[in-house]
Amino acid sequence: MYKEALRPVWAEINLSNLDYNIKNIKAKIGDREMIGVIKADAYGHGSVKVAEVLRENGCKTFAIATLQEAVTLRNAGATEEIIMLGLTPDMYADTIVKYDITPVVCDSANAKAISDAAARAGKVVFGLIAVDTGMGRIGYLADDLEYGVEDVKKIAELSNFKIKGLFSHMATADAFDKTYSHQQEAKFNKFYEALIDAGVHVPFKTLANSASIMELPTVHFNACRPGIILYGQYPSDEVDRSQFDIRPVMSVKANIVHLKDVPAGFSVGYGRRYISEKPSKIATIALGYADGYPRPYSAYAKVIVNGVMAPIAGNICMDQCMIDVTDVPDVKVGDEVIVMGTDGVNTVSAEDIANATGTINYEICCAFGQRLPKVYVR
Repeated sequence: MYKEALRPVWAEINLSNLDYNIKNIKAKIGDREMIGVIKADAYGHGSVKVAEVLRENGCKTFAIATLQEAVTLRNAGATEEIIMLGLTPDMYADTIVKYDITPVVCDSANAKAISDAAARAGKVVFGLIAVDTGMGRIGYLADDLEYGVEDVKKIAELSNFKIKGLFSHMATADAFDKTYSHQQEAKFNKFYEALIDAGVHVPFKTLANSASIMELPTVHFNACRPGIILYGQYPSDEVDRSQFDIRPVMSVKANIVHLKDVPAGFSVGYGRRYISEKPSKIATIALGYADGYPRPYSAYAKVIVNGVMAPIAGNICMDQCMIDVTDVPDVKVGDEVIVMGTDGVNTVSAEDIANATGTINYEICCAFGQRLPKVYVR
């Protein structure tokens, strides 16, 4: 039990596994720059600590999704380049300049607002041009070359905004069929070439996400943006996992806070979804759906207690859940429960939880990382 966590439940973040993953990714991408994607508090793992391990491995650029995430890193002492992966409304242009953030833009008026803010501060901002090659999220439409190129030319003329490079994002790189990914690659290259032909200087290109790093070396370009693979999770069930080995960084653990023997016919939890068929032993842990443990997982959930897989009893509550530990030998209050992770024999993975609840491992890790105290180990 970690007293400093102030709760008998915690997310255990294994920084040695993170270091292992980073080194394997670096070996995969060779001399390309690594942009460490640490948005959403590093997918729930803690952006400041993850940044430290990336820094130890020579990573000089981080990527985030909100201005507050960038400010948090700066306030923690980060001096590396920080790329804002989303768009920044004009009203926050001063924040981009103040905290030396690399913006992503796809509109000359927005770029001008940032340039003007930089001019007022006596600075120059370097930003990325976003092109929509098929994600449908942000960026100039790659098929509308005439408009896109003409508008980027306006950006190239700005006095205090300089074009760092070209940016896009893959939509289906984690699928077995790479046809659409190759179409995105072709559109990205065509847009880039059109800019060059128009006399726009574009010294830098970045397109590759985690799945692209694994299986699409032709889109590695100048820099790759590993996200989920940093944290030891594969992007999908369709990628070739033999490409390289990674280790899960997050485990979720708890201590039993209450234990009771109940008779046959005893109901547990909201809705009486669990009724004991025989005299049973029920344990309680202080973990619930407000901590990221999905309520729809209740009917399928199992945890590891003293080397035994034990089922959740009834519906997961907001802040607590109950476990049927009838078959767990010598169980007692204070015993450790592995909610997600491994004891070396039994394993409950983020994918197990995600598959049972119709979501993805990304969401499971992000959700666990929001309210649970984090304990860092090496």
